[in-house]
Amino acid sequence: MSLFRRPDYTSEATQFIEQLKVNRPTLEAEQRAGRALLWDKDLSRTEQAQYSEARVAQQAYVYSNKTPAVGKKPII
Repeated sequence: MSLFRRPDYTSEATQFIEQLKVNRPTLEAEQRAGRALLWDKDLSRTEQAQYSEARVAQQAYVYSNKTPAVGKKPII
């Protein structure tokens, strides 16, 4: 037995989540279905190419509200 071992502790949030999983065993499957609905999408190569072409370069200082003139470097 270690002298530095802490007693087992679980926070209220952890206890709540564990109890929620016990009460609703399908919870994780529902979460995966929700994620698949919004995030897990397959993109074609043409969609990826269109996305990269439409990307706008970010200014060096993102909080500046000054927009550079065409052909000039951004004002920092």
